[in-house]
Amino acid sequence: MGFRQVKCGDIPIGGGAAVSIQSMTNVDSRDEKALIEQISRLRDAGCQIIRIAVPDTEAAEVFARVKKQVNTPLVADIHFDYRLAVAAIDAGADKIRINPGNIGSTERIKAVVDKAKERQIPIRVGVNSGSLEKDILLKYGGVTAEGLAESAVRNIKYIEDMDYDNLVVSIKSSDVVMNYNAHKLLVEATDVPIHIGITEAGTPKRGKIKSAIGLGALLLEGIGDTMRVSLTADPVEEVKFALEILKSLGMKKSSINFVSCPTCGRTKINLQALAEEIEAKLTPLEALLEAKGKDGLTVAVMGCAVNGPGEAREADFGLAGGDGKGLIFAKGEILKTVDEKDLTDEFLNIVENYCRSLK
Repeated sequence: MGFRQVKCGDIPIGGGAAVSIQSMTNVDSRDEKALIEQISRLRDAGCQIIRIAVPDTEAAEVFARVKKQVNTPLVADIHFDYRLAVAAIDAGADKIRINPGNIGSTERIKAVVDKAKERQIPIRVGVNSGSLEKDILLKYGGVTAEGLAESAVRNIKYIEDMDYDNLVVSIKSSDVVMNYNAHKLLVEATDVPIHIGITEAGTPKRGKIKSAIGLGALLLEGIGDTMRVSLTADPVEEVKFALEILKSLGMKKSSINFVSCPTCGRTKINLQALAEEIEAKLTPLEALLEAKGKDGLTVAVMGCAVNGPGEAREADFGLAGGDGKGLIFAKGEILKTVDEKDLTDEFLNIVENYCRSLK
């Protein structure tokens, strides 16, 4: 993780801080009511930093009003017009995202940097495969990992030479391997905190796979201080999946660890429907445990008599399917045998009663 630390509102980025989760609103940035509603949904889902596109003066004015009504740190996403960056900073932005290459002259970039310096807010320098400088494209014969890293380092130095180092950097490609290699080069060249993501990852079907592999690989290498899963979907889905990535890597505590088997020809109950229903109904219990400061509860739903009883017995609460019925376990002990039609309700009642009994 980055050695340097900055703060976006009250969220530390880098310097050993926990990896924070970001997303971006996708409603009209000039629709104040829609923005506030979406920000609320994102916050409730676990989003810690929210980015808003500011494409024009009206959007900047709405950004200012929204900022006064929410507590979540807000990032203004700026392209082309430096005056919008200045206006967003005046409006209370907790961070701004720019690509220096499309802002314009040195004087314009310096105006943005000077305004950020006044309020001591971080600037995120964003580089992606669609915004590389012409000379770098010519040097490497197109978009490459080396080119992405070189562009990022160049832009960092450009702003640091203006006597400002309150920075976050991001380099993003939709190519998972290129993205990984570019970040490996970047961490050798800078201590600036890094925002990671797979840009234009796609719809949830493909985008989740690319993001899990691309972001998971970086995080396991210790690369990444804040992250966004980019999906062509409701941004709340981005946040939920980012949380699952961090939980899977042990980087975020999980109040409930849900385990279910893949099924096979030995399964004699409708395990898929059973597991999906139980997983969905555990969600409010996860929130309950988080509110109580509890974590690490393992719930297992298994499908047959081969591995099922053993796996279920190892969980805090487990269910092992049989022929139209199932065994319910708690802390390694069999509690009861239940008909398949009653399994979900019986099992969830036991888990819920336990969760509510915790102090």
